Amino acid sequence: MNGTKQKLIAAEQKAKELFKMVEERELITPGKSEKELTDEVVALAKSQFGIENFWHKKIVRAGVNTLQPYSGNPPDVVIQKDDIVILDFGPIFEGYEADLGRTYVVGNDPLKLKLKSDVEAAWHEASAWHTQQRSLTGAEYFKYLNELAEKYGWEYGGEIGGHIVGPFPHEQLEPDDLGLDIHPDNHSDILQPDKDGNSRYWILEIHFVDRVNHIGGFFEQLLNTSSRGE
Repeated sequence: MNGTKQKLIAAEQKAKELFKMVEERELITPGKSEKELTDEVVALAKSQFGIENFWHKKIVRAGVNTLQPYSGNPPDVVIQKDDIVILDFGPIFEGYEADLGRTYVVGNDPLKLKLKSDVEAAWHEASAWHTQQRSLTGAEYFKYLNELAEKYGWEYGGEIGGHIVGPFPHEQLEPDDLGLDIHPDNHSDILQPDKDGNSRYWILEIHFVDRVNHIGGFFEQLLNTSSRGE
């Protein structure tokens, strides 16, 4: 395992520990606003892990706001009883980016619990499918994710299906170049190394939505590329 991948995995593990603390301390509770929860997660990250910076905007979304894609900036809402909540944070650990997204259900609503379960199961299915490919464009992968959402009985809600991650700040292209996103207009092979021959590391994000019932679920983490000998 090369040094970059090892450090990205370590950064992700710290992010998972942070999210576990959020669960154990029962920070996701009815009556709390999205902003209040965001502030609590940021404070916890600083006090427990010394995290000062996040490489992308910090996202807590509850209820109808879980339908929103990453680019959305909906008005702040309060977590309700029997609600569904999405957390998406990109903390930087020792100069390396993590990007973790999870869904939480407050209460026991069966449809919300199914969505939470399905979006995680679909992530692992999409990750396993990815490892079997020998060439794969961003557009092909995005199409697969949309078909996967339909298979599970949901609609795909994301504008992309993932992106690269790396040492902060990670590799950037021109604003209109989508070659580093799992996007319907990216026709580049995402399995290829960068221009310097270095491996790229990808975040896979799954966002399923039910627009009739006004709920969404999200699961995001680092793709496993070990099957390619890295």
